[in-house]
Amino acid sequence: MARIRTFAIVLGAVLAALAVSPARAAVVCTVIADARTGSVLLSEGRCEDRVTPASTFKIALAAMGYDSGFLVDAGNPALPFRPGYPDWGGDAWRRPTDPAAWMRHSVVWYSQQITRELGVERLRGYGRRFAYGNADFSGDAGKNNALERAWISSSLTISPLEQTVFLRKLITGQLPISRDAVAKTMAIVESSEVSDGWRISGKTGSAYPRKADGAFDRARMWGWYVGWASKDGVTLVFARLAQDEQRGKRSGGLRARDALLAEWGALAARARR
Repeated sequence: MARIRTFAIVLGAVLAALAVSPARAAVVCTVIADARTGSVLLSEGRCEDRVTPASTFKIALAAMGYDSGFLVDAGNPALPFRPGYPDWGGDAWRRPTDPAAWMRHSVVWYSQQITRELGVERLRGYGRRFAYGNADFSGDAGKNNALERAWISSSLTISPLEQTVFLRKLITGQLPISRDAVAKTMAIVESSEVSDGWRISGKTGSAYPRKADGAFDRARMWGWYVGWASKDGVTLVFARLAQDEQRGKRSGGLRARDALLAEWGALAARARR
């Protein structure tokens, strides 16, 4: 009996430790390019593999929304939350939301209001003009849900390398949209100061891949962080993609962001050699 009790105590401790241990994620790709020339300065991992963009698509969607006129500025339109909207993001998703709050809190239902306003054909047109991955806004096959989730574990896919190409075109004014739309898009992307004087602006994204039967593989979450970094007149664009090796509680995108920010000084130094 004593041995059984000891085994039970040890097993319980192990299970408890597993329950609270952070998810382990493998870095799939880190890519850094010069925003002025487009030259790839650092590329590590599988940077040409396309996966769902998840919430990193909000940068492209903001550009579309401002160019179309549906989005006005950082504070308009402020749209009300309605019962039935996605609300798994917590209290921040259950309140009126404007473009700045949409980007800051990554509010899915606000994205859906923009995509419904634009429609599939305009989204596809923008996607092709932006060269945004495969520009496939068809959604899940047979489910008629393109405007609800084409960019979330569905038809739209993009590679880390393509993310940097898109971001470079955005911040250098090479996208086929107005300068005003570019400026307003860049203004709502969150930025922060990091080590060595760099200011980094970027967007996270998290989503699950699909299993063969279409179910979400919740142990293998994708985590994105994409954006641009500036210092002393130099601007670099970057993309970091990671994938979990076990299920965790914190979003993959937030963990990808935190890891890249912690490594940025060393990564930028290597990229600029």
